[in-house]
Amino acid sequence: MSLPISEPQSTTSFEEEVVQPLRSVAALGQLEPAGDVRRLASPVSGFGGTPRVLRLNVREGDEVKKGQVLAVFDSRPRILADLDGIKARIDRVEVEIDLKEKEVSRYEKAASQGATSLVLLEEKYNQLQTLKGLLKEYLAESRGLEVDLQDSELKTPIDGVVLRIHTQEGERSGNEGVLEVGANKIMEALIEVYESDVNRVQIGQRVELISENGGFRGTLFGNVQRISPQVRQRRVLSTDPTGDADARVVEVRISLDPKSASLVTQLTGMKVIARFQEL
Repeated sequence: MSLPISEPQSTTSFEEEVVQPLRSVAALGQLEPAGDVRRLASPVSGFGGTPRVLRLNVREGDEVKKGQVLAVFDSRPRILADLDGIKARIDRVEVEIDLKEKEVSRYEKAASQGATSLVLLEEKYNQLQTLKGLLKEYLAESRGLEVDLQDSELKTPIDGVVLRIHTQEGERSGNEGVLEVGANKIMEALIEVYESDVNRVQIGQRVELISENGGFRGTLFGNVQRISPQVRQRRVLSTDPTGDADARVVEVRISLDPKSASLVTQLTGMKVIARFQEL
């Protein structure tokens, strides 16, 4: 008896497509002031030169208030001496004008009574006008020296923190100015996101930041505030020697939460690693 031949069952294999979940975007950046950053320069003389820094009153990281004197230039002692001299000349010519006015008054009275000639009266009057002209010159010179005196001190135009000092005592400032002041009571982070990842970053997205080198403890939090429309070469380099310095990136600005910002007001320029929460 022949056994029934069982037909082979057809088997169909289905390859299951496994979709790997996208990992959150991570990128490198640095902390920056959200407000103004002012580069303060020394005054330029009429000959195009700049004075030397005589005294620095601040160090990098110091908090400063608007109008505070940050540095004094070596032109100040000379200007003070010139001001003393011009003030003495002003005082002297004012006394001479007072005496000459009284003399002219006497000659006017005498001339009206025929006791002196009009020619002599005119001579005294011209002397008075010469003294008044000299006084105007002295006053103008004094005002110019007062302006120079104001410029002999470097004052901050904003409340903030001294970010960087470019010129030390005894040196003349160059193109970079004397120092930089940033209004960094409100901090933000400038993050460089690879152009291949920027499509997974959106305005308002939550971001966590940690220090790349342990400059601060814990985690900072913030939101994406702005995404640059321009792709460019990266500027913030990682400490990783294998990092791609020629990578193309997009700048993303992160507005830090107030509590996080208060922890890093003195850490402008510190490198951070940002992790963008998944959308």
